[in-house]
Amino acid sequence: MLREVPVKVGLLNLSPWCCWFWAGKGGEGTVGRSHVSDVVDDSKDNITIFTRILDRLLDGYDNRLRPGLGDSVTEVKTDIYVTSFGPVSDTDMEYTIDVFFRQSWRDERLKFDGPMKILPLNNLLASKIWTPDTFFHNGKKSVAHNMTTPNKLLRLVDNGTLLYTMRLTIHAECPMHLEDFPMDVHACPLKFGSCKYPQALEWSAELGSSVAQQPSLAVSAGEYVVMTTHFHLKRKIGYFVIQTYLPCIMTVILSQVSFWLNRESVPARTVFGVTTVLTMTTLSISARNSLPKVAYATAMDWFIAVCYAFVFSALIEFATVNYFTKRSWAWDGKKVLEKKEPVALAKKTNNTYNIVGTTYALNMAKEPGLPTISKSAAVTATATSVPPKLPRLEEKLPESKKTYNSVSKVDKMSRIVFPVLFAIFNLVYWATYVNRESAIKGMIPKQ
Repeated sequence: MLREVPVKVGLLNLSPWCCWFWAGKGGEGTVGRSHVSDVVDDSKDNITIFTRILDRLLDGYDNRLRPGLGDSVTEVKTDIYVTSFGPVSDTDMEYTIDVFFRQSWRDERLKFDGPMKILPLNNLLASKIWTPDTFFHNGKKSVAHNMTTPNKLLRLVDNGTLLYTMRLTIHAECPMHLEDFPMDVHACPLKFGSCKYPQALEWSAELGSSVAQQPSLAVSAGEYVVMTTHFHLKRKIGYFVIQTYLPCIMTVILSQVSFWLNRESVPARTVFGVTTVLTMTTLSISARNSLPKVAYATAMDWFIAVCYAFVFSALIEFATVNYFTKRSWAWDGKKVLEKKEPVALAKKTNNTYNIVGTTYALNMAKEPGLPTISKSAAVTATATSVPPKLPRLEEKLPESKKTYNSVSKVDKMSRIVFPVLFAIFNLVYWATYVNRESAIKGMIPKQ
């Protein structure tokens, strides 16, 4: 049904016009018939003329020989129209580009005289005439589009100039210098030239084109002219800030939270230290997976390495504080034990007793009526019991130092030194790489 409806509508739209045209007076119908016949005759004449022209041009034409063979070089003008660019692969150091590749040259054997100066031709004619043997020097893979028909255009001018355009998808190599990754910029080249004609083809770029001629490529077969165009690429840093930089910064801040915990909280501070170190290791490995295996450190590698050093230093700081915390407790206890006197009950003269370094006076009332045995028993009972009202202490017991809840001096210093150093590092890092001048100036040779 969908294929039949347009056909029926088209017939309905055309039939009233046809009926009106032939429904006029006899004179008008005669003029209409004569006009249509003239148009048909002219079109037939043009087709016949161009058919004869093409037959004459191709008669005896040898497409194996380039124009001007033996006399002069053939000048081929090139132009590139980019329709899409990407993706760019950092791992393989290559990029993909879809272009309309245009070439123009002059062939004296294809001059003609006719009613039209520019003759559009079918792409099948390109196989019957000479075309430049262009290839891409740094191309890994090139595809010519053939849907629905070969995407090629061929135009012939009456003076023998040809314009040959084809649509190509090219996978080309791009040497990348990743020292500034991910704030890096690149100039990816696209090099092309002749494959079989050394010093026979002279390449040039159309006016306003970015294609430039580079120094000739000298090989054993001769010197080949190489045409090169550069595509300037600048990486967007937003993805890497979210995926790598922010997690690293948050991990470093998390490792510094342990400085505010008591040094006796060994399990909590151990978890902080070990977890942050393992997190930084995971971030470092994941960041390296998206990069080629280069022999130098990138800007991201330096940032991750410094963050790893801050996290590891926080773990070492806790180990140091914990070590000195245990030794300080042991020394304080030893001093306390040395200052304590042994608990003993010693009898002194003038009826006094010494209990744990405190002297108490013996207050006993003498009763002459009690026998001697009762007196001795009372003395013994009074001596062994603590009097209800103790006199003033002559000495105080030495108190031990409370070291468990005290804040370590190392922790106090770390709370200030670590955040300040990390903030200074971030300022220097981002000021260095973000404001760095473009590195592609030295990559493009001077013309």
